[in-house]
Amino acid sequence: MAPIPTPPTEPSDSPDAYVGLAADRAEHLARERGWSSVRALAPGTIVTMEYRVGRLNFEVRDGRVARAWKG
Repeated sequence: MAPIPTPPTEPSDSPDAYVGLAADRAEHLARERGWSSVRALAPGTIVTMEYRVGRLNFEVRDGRVARAWKG
């Protein structure tokens, strides 16, 4: 019988830690901390809401992270 797969993990840091940072700095820091996917979105961008382990989303206004969330 095949072993039960281990679900992927994601970094344990809080998305709130990125709010207020310059977008490029926040993306660099997120990748250093182990986020496999980082996406920067303009305010009001329409996105699908499926949850992806390891993805960090940033809403960027005037070059700074205004909001951050997992998935």
